[in-house]
Amino acid sequence: MQYGKFLFFIFIGAFAISARAQQIDSVLSVYHDKFQQEKVHLHFDKPIYRKEETVWFKAYIMAGNELSDFSRNFYVDFFDANGQLMKHTSYPVLESSAKGSYDIPKNYSGKFIHIRAYTQWMLNFDTSFLYNKNIFVDQPDSNSKTIIEKPITKVHFLPEGGNMIVGVNTNVAFIATNQWGEPVKVSGAILNSKEELIDSFVSVHDGMGVFSLIPNSNETYHCNWVDENGINNISPMPASKINGATIAATQLSGKAIFLVSRAADATENYKQLHVIATINQLEVFNGNINLKIRSTIASEIPTSELPTGILQLTLFDANWIAIAERVLFVNNYKHLFVPAMNILTKGLAKRSKNSIEISVQDTSVLSNLSIAITDAGLVTDNTTTIVSQLLLSSDIKGYIVNPAYYFSSKEDSVARHLDLVMLTHGWRRFKWDDIVQHKFPIITYPPDSDYLQISGKVFNSLHVGTKSGQMITLILQQKSNEKNKQYLFLPLKGDGSFKQRGTIFYDTLKIFYQLSGDKKLTDLAAVSFQNALPKISYAKTFNLLNTVGVKNYHDADSIRLKWNKFINEEYERIKKLSASTTLKDVTVIGHLKSAKEILDETYTSGLFSDNNAYPFDVMNDARAQGSLDLFHYLQNMIPGLTMSLPILGTNGAGDANSNNAPGLNWRDGTPDLFLNEIPTDVLTLQGIQMSDVAYIKVFRPPFMGASGSGASGAIAVYTRKPSDVNTQLIKGLNSATMIGYTATKEFYSPDYSEMPVTTKDVRSTLYWNPYILLDKHAKFMRVEFYNNDISKQLRIVLEGVNAAGKLARVEQIIE
Repeated sequence: MQYGKFLFFIFIGAFAISARAQQIDSVLSVYHDKFQQEKVHLHFDKPIYRKEETVWFKAYIMAGNELSDFSRNFYVDFFDANGQLMKHTSYPVLESSAKGSYDIPKNYSGKFIHIRAYTQWMLNFDTSFLYNKNIFVDQPDSNSKTIIEKPITKVHFLPEGGNMIVGVNTNVAFIATNQWGEPVKVSGAILNSKEELIDSFVSVHDGMGVFSLIPNSNETYHCNWVDENGINNISPMPASKINGATIAATQLSGKAIFLVSRAADATENYKQLHVIATINQLEVFNGNINLKIRSTIASEIPTSELPTGILQLTLFDANWIAIAERVLFVNNYKHLFVPAMNILTKGLAKRSKNSIEISVQDTSVLSNLSIAITDAGLVTDNTTTIVSQLLLSSDIKGYIVNPAYYFSSKEDSVARHLDLVMLTHGWRRFKWDDIVQHKFPIITYPPDSDYLQISGKVFNSLHVGTKSGQMITLILQQKSNEKNKQYLFLPLKGDGSFKQRGTIFYDTLKIFYQLSGDKKLTDLAAVSFQNALPKISYAKTFNLLNTVGVKNYHDADSIRLKWNKFINEEYERIKKLSASTTLKDVTVIGHLKSAKEILDETYTSGLFSDNNAYPFDVMNDARAQGSLDLFHYLQNMIPGLTMSLPILGTNGAGDANSNNAPGLNWRDGTPDLFLNEIPTDVLTLQGIQMSDVAYIKVFRPPFMGASGSGASGAIAVYTRKPSDVNTQLIKGLNSATMIGYTATKEFYSPDYSEMPVTTKDVRSTLYWNPYILLDKHAKFMRVEFYNNDISKQLRIVLEGVNAAGKLARVEQIIE
């Protein structure tokens, strides 16, 4: 969401904004435009799984408060309960999002699996901001005794602004946690070195609280406290600084009010100060503070037009050295959009049909949503949502207990509790010393602006190099669909290299290749292929000692845990029963496939198998063979498809006076073009003979297989597969293997209107769809699914983003 540059200047005292301040402003602008850091949220179908079950997830990627355009590839690492890597996975980024799945191993014995998700771009910055989450695995009860570890409480004191200054009234926040990072209630007293009572305190929310203190010179302070378990302890307070300055802040009526104070005997460098405020790495405030006469000055920053997010106020001394920092959470409630869910048919009986219509109010921008429908009696986890993750957790260091709570209400008490989080958690994304010196981050991993590449080099025993115009023919065969073979013709450069960018394929790709030209040189040639996946460094182990949530799923109530256990036991019973039962008479009811269905199965793969398209069997269409080219053919076949084609002269030759380049328009935009599922252009497709075309699919917008937005759909053209492109032909060809993206399972939703009743259905995830795309062309989507045999209540969780950077989270119970 573009919100402009809300930059305010204040003039407190007699001197103006310095040239250094303007230089910092320009450096920050570069940080915002070129070094914006990405943040990630994963929507899972549910929070707890059994062994052998599939984990479904959808990733959303943002940069600041906008959809990210930095990355084309997304990575998820799965670690066991001991921190050992189980699987490293990769997925293509489409519409600033990605989908994936993971099968929990049959023999897995851990109580949880740790997930670490990131992009290549995120690895350039502080890895503390990578996405980390535990998903829980419900293990059968065992006879082994559980060792209950004694909780150990620690209390941390954090002065507002960063330091306590002698003689300056300072708010001191505190947070009490155990060794697992969980909050602990505490109360206590602040005493000086003479054991005199200065103040008392008590935690008010999740182990957090705040009290005030005016430190005296040559005095030290400590705290006597007791936790909720009755354990007493003593903790020292941070030491006070005799010389220095600090900043305090609060929010009131669309303004951030801040107070800058210095020590009474501060040196000159603490008397002429500077304040800079940033949000999403963009400077929104810059002011000079004159404390030569006064020791305290207050000012304000308008916040009503700022986007939702963390506002960072940094105080600099006269030499532009950062000396204090305060963060505030600005929430103007401009970050949300609310999709509508209209339940058309409710079916809670055994294997009954449910139908839900999903729509959004603003269809002028694309909305990208995911939906999970599960048994409502299962263990739930509403502590994290897309809103709390992308606006809070991913922008701040340290574990936050139940971050979704801070977006649950507009009550003042919730806002005060959120401010305690700001006071007790680190934020610092900037290295101010580098910014002041005009230094930019060292980028090890540039933005990966491309998907997979099929590239390599041709060598021969006589020399390295190729003849002008020589081509290499590649026959591509995916492991997931060995019947589907695709041709790719690539020109060779003078050094023998070749490259095809922007490809998307999964699992393993086998490439058979053949060179054009002199057969003798071809027989002597060798081809080396480069791996298609970008090379990144990923961890093989992960330190889980201090990871929150490594204990059992303790927050779930007993009723939900029992229901979870019942479903898992039923699943195991049915699996054993199915394995020991012999089925004698099995009738398979099907239908004869049409010619178009056979073509689609033969030619398309991955995202190109989507049925949201107009398919054309060109081989068996007499009109196609009589068309000048495929665009003239399609112009009369696709409603609303228009094009500007070259003016033709005698015998179809292009008019010499015409410079009208071919152009396409469909659904108020230009569709993306593909030749054998490889991105191409208009001129290339126009030059293909219709007799060489086998199949065409015109995808309705938006098309998720496009490297761009795909907002205006796509046209995929498939050339004929010669009859001799079979196993017998490719046996004689050399081949190479390339590893592609991690294969993702397609969610299976049974259709009980046609399927006979066989085994008992105890599915806990009834429906999962990672891509619900709505815009002016597709204003609503109908979701249909069937209930299982046991669920009496269903939970719907819908999350997503739109092209304006707004977030959606809707949860509803069907009962």
